[in-house]
Amino acid sequence: MSQEPRDFARELYPFLYESAQGNDVALASLLADVRRSTLDKCADVIALRQRMLDEYETQLSAAATAMAERFAQGGKLVAFGNGGSATDADDAATDCLTPARDGWRALPALSLPADGATGSAVANDVGVEHVFVRQLAALAEARDIALGISTSGRAPNVIAGLKEAKRRGMLTVALTGYDGGAIARDGHTDFCFVARHEFVPRIQEGHATMWHCLLTLVQDALSPSAGYAT
Repeated sequence: MSQEPRDFARELYPFLYESAQGNDVALASLLADVRRSTLDKCADVIALRQRMLDEYETQLSAAATAMAERFAQGGKLVAFGNGGSATDADDAATDCLTPARDGWRALPALSLPADGATGSAVANDVGVEHVFVRQLAALAEARDIALGISTSGRAPNVIAGLKEAKRRGMLTVALTGYDGGAIARDGHTDFCFVARHEFVPRIQEGHATMWHCLLTLVQDALSPSAGYAT
């Protein structure tokens, strides 16, 4: 005997159907809570972005100038991180390869986490802490830029990757969170931008803001009016 299909939407989100049961007051209160929560989130993100701009305005300009010089010399961006930071590394490389604005240059870039076969092989055969070091040894040059991303600032393979990049003469840039962790203190980064927050989604939003500011400044520095050949 056939059964009636379960209404998963009503089971998972019963509050969306409360008005149909005559509970309009409860639904209005819920929507007001959602609106207030959304506005609070927006305010928190804006405040974090402003704090980072206030703290790093000078460093952003200096980092972008140094990155533009590496790109102008034929260097590439090599980005890496774990988990959500791996997707941020993917995004950074894609932003370079496929410019978002008219007049921007396509810039050479790699995301190390995107090579899942190599990453999993190194992690399995040698150890996860060596994943980015091995990839850098094979793919990176001294004229390149290393972009290491870690929300905690303590990821061992990101720390090792930045250390190896520094040893190879690469320009090293890091995005971290909380208090910056070991990455902000160990001296292996030329530029480190810390999203000083304890909620990972906010940290990642701060990282996205810093990266897009950097990229915009890099593209400005690489424009024909700045003296670089296209």
